Amino acid sequence: MTRPVLILTSSIVFLLGAWQTGYGAWIYVKAELAQYLLARAWAQTQGGQRHVHPWPWADTWPIARLRAPQHDIEMLVLSNASGRTLAFGPGHVSSTSHPGSVGTAILNGHRDTHFRFLKHLKLGETILIENIDRETTIFTVREMHVVDARQAIIVQDESLTQLVLVTCYPFDAIEPGGPLRYIVLAERPTSALSHPLPATWDWAYGRFK
Repeated sequence: MTRPVLILTSSIVFLLGAWQTGYGAWIYVKAELAQYLLARAWAQTQGGQRHVHPWPWADTWPIARLRAPQHDIEMLVLSNASGRTLAFGPGHVSSTSHPGSVGTAILNGHRDTHFRFLKHLKLGETILIENIDRETTIFTVREMHVVDARQAIIVQDESLTQLVLVTCYPFDAIEPGGPLRYIVLAERPTSALSHPLPATWDWAYGRFK
């Protein structure tokens, strides 16, 4: 290989490497910026504004905050459950009850990002939903199932306050999509009421002191 060809080849390899590095960094920066803008929109929502779009062209907005204390998880729940929405957080299926209100609320999320923690949830653990009025509803995980999305039906019980978290399954699949879904059903105990989250919440043990 002649010297000019060697220099040209090295330059091309360097530029490709620099482009890949820059592209990867931009994806990270974009993800971090999106979370900052979502957090700002959520703060404005809790301050009294409604349907606050995190960026001008967004077709979604934060409607609740989800916490799983035993797994150190905290994320914003977004309106609508479209593919664009799920890139930034779990999405609420708009035809179901609002998270934390009476009825069955269904949330969708990706198995390799926001809903990856569902793999580690256990029966009896706690999920918290904070609404725009800063009230928190406490849910207890009651059931976990793997179902076929082509046949499964989620029954919405309007007499209970339920939260259904849905993601694709299996968690370690290489190919995206597939018909299987992992479903977590959590319920608010009948004696529990929605109320502001007090300072005495014990994050280490996932319970009120």
